[in-house]
Amino acid sequence: MSRLVFAPAIQRHVAVPDQEIEAPTVRAALEQVFDEKPELRGYLLDDQGQLRRHIAVFVDGVAVRDRLLLSDRLAPSADVYVVQALSGG
Repeated sequence: MSRLVFAPAIQRHVAVPDQEIEAPTVRAALEQVFDEKPELRGYLLDDQGQLRRHIAVFVDGVAVRDRLLLSDRLAPSADVYVVQALSGG
């Protein structure tokens, strides 16, 4: 099973414990969590269903390539981290 972890900065807005999930893609994994925590959807995704600019998702340490559809594949033992992206200068 893949492990889905939400950073503490996200947890301040919506408490989501680490999850063990079987899902073929990042989108499918997030949808499973949204079923339990619907308020998380609006925090992570915009009104088009795309990842918000201030959110970053990493699969096994590599940023997801598809921020629009979140179609990046998950290996059965993938580690998925959802964090707030840093910006500024």
